[in-house]
Amino acid sequence: MSGASSRPVEKSGTFKLGGDLPIHRLGYGAMQLTGPGIWGPPKDRAEAVRVLRRAVELGVDFIDTADSYGPYVSEELIAEALHPYAKGVVVATKAGLVRTGPHEWHPVAAPKYLRQELELSLRRLKLERIDLYQLHRIDPKVPVEESLGELKDLQKEGKIRHIGLSEVSVEDIQRARKVVDVVSVQNRYNLTDRVHEKVLDYCEREKLGFIPWFPLATGGLAKPGAALDAVARKHQATPAQIALAWLLARSPVMLPIPGTSSVKHLEENLAGAEVKLGKEELAAVDAQASGR
Repeated sequence: MSGASSRPVEKSGTFKLGGDLPIHRLGYGAMQLTGPGIWGPPKDRAEAVRVLRRAVELGVDFIDTADSYGPYVSEELIAEALHPYAKGVVVATKAGLVRTGPHEWHPVAAPKYLRQELELSLRRLKLERIDLYQLHRIDPKVPVEESLGELKDLQKEGKIRHIGLSEVSVEDIQRARKVVDVVSVQNRYNLTDRVHEKVLDYCEREKLGFIPWFPLATGGLAKPGAALDAVARKHQATPAQIALAWLLARSPVMLPIPGTSSVKHLEENLAGAEVKLGKEELAAVDAQASGR
């Protein structure tokens, strides 16, 4: 892809979380900075630090993490690499999942636990306030009103600026909004997995940020001769860049956070913000991805 800029992320456009917190729409997800199974330290800690610093150099001002990534490792790396944070850099984190080993995740959203984890995240990230604090999962053993009520109290105490949700339905969001002002939703979404299409449409109508995790799953669409491959070759881009360009074009509230532990892949991914797809290209990719 020719003509790449030194800060490609700025081409992704902006979105105001909660109507008052501007961020570039293409961010960075820090889950993959940990060890295998999202467990333990990274194989190359120095490279992980370089990835975070390079992301900010390329224009990223929205970094998404969680206390359960590692656990704790991702937050510690972010502080090591970026504190004191550059002006405008937003670090979003989450609580509500407990880890017992690699690939193991268990919902726990008791009020006292959430308060404890918020305080620990503040300490690890070296922050006095979390700009976006997300309930990682609704705990089936705890009424969501109790979980969110605690986050609302922490918000009143000045320790949380905005509150978001993760892996929720439209009904979950509507129930949550009776307790707190929800500004974002983080659900799994990509070209080949659009189970949460209704949630995305709801977020767009309500002007809530939609943060798709696992945004680069492309399946067979990236194979030679497939839709992504053909469009990518036309733009001298990678299939991943085309997938990100499609996501950014899909909705003005879409906030993709592609993650990687490699500076090279980071640079490739973020250059996707500079790819602008025409209507026919968007339609072709969309049609093949949805099997039409």
